[in-house]
Amino acid sequence: MKKQELRLITWSIIFSAAICGLKFYTYYLSRSVVILSDALESIINVVTGLFAFYSIRLSARPSDTNHPYGHGKIEFFSIAFEGTMIAFAGVAIVYEAVLHYFHPQPLSGLHTALWLVAVSGAANGLLGWWLVKRGKALQSLTLEGNGRHILSDSYSSIGVLVAVGFIAMTGLVWADPLASMIAGILILVSGYRLLRQSVSGLMDETDLTVVDEVVGILSAHREPAWIDIHNMRVQRFGTHYHIDCHVTLPYYYTLETVHEIITRLAATVNDNFTKGEVEFFIHTDPCIPECCHYCAVTNCPARKEPYSLHIEWSRKNVLPNRKHYLENATFAG
Repeated sequence: MKKQELRLITWSIIFSAAICGLKFYTYYLSRSVVILSDALESIINVVTGLFAFYSIRLSARPSDTNHPYGHGKIEFFSIAFEGTMIAFAGVAIVYEAVLHYFHPQPLSGLHTALWLVAVSGAANGLLGWWLVKRGKALQSLTLEGNGRHILSDSYSSIGVLVAVGFIAMTGLVWADPLASMIAGILILVSGYRLLRQSVSGLMDETDLTVVDEVVGILSAHREPAWIDIHNMRVQRFGTHYHIDCHVTLPYYYTLETVHEIITRLAATVNDNFTKGEVEFFIHTDPCIPECCHYCAVTNCPARKEPYSLHIEWSRKNVLPNRKHYLENATFAG
């Protein structure tokens, strides 16, 4: 899988470099600051592509003594680096736009520039779409993040195309730095969003879509002995997920039986999970008399009261560090 990611990001770097060169040539012909802003952002595509290449190679390394969870977290640093570079580009673009607003420069070759901007924008759009699609298929945050950035670059090219066309038709030179300033602000917003995603990953913010999928798998394959699941925590390391949780089992089960059950539980999730590979750390809790009313184990020799309630599992009762209770319960049978 990592070989595919490296091959894709290599092609991304090559195409991004070619598109960047085309944009700077377009700026050379036109001297338009809004086209310069588009070209400056394309430099970021190349630089972040190189960093993404490094991060994919590093994330492919297996876990070791110093990194027991592997090297997948580097993807979040890659996104942070990309977001930071985009934000700096946004600041530089806004700065150049302000300078050109107060000190306007003559423009030329706008009709040729229009065609070149359209070509470079379309090329970026196709490249970004391709990377996002392949990034999702390979569960690669780095590829997907790089693709989304390139896609945002293609969207900004549409704005550049509109601005240059407007200037070519009206001759209003002041619209050039104004459009560049708007583009710079939008680029800043894009950088902030990537930084926000990076911080979320590095701080192990819970991805509720992952929790919902895991809970759905466990509910669909639920066994009577899985009396209760709680204190679930999810961490992402590249394409790998580390999940730990507490599972309540009948207290009289042997250690061998408990091991078989939790091994089967972990295998069930891995066989049905769609977002990557899961490593489970499961802590087993012995059942207590208060569990009897929602325990579906038949012929239980230690039952204190009949099974009368069925508790649906959801993020609301699986995430907290407490055994289930009457909330979200329905009478069984």
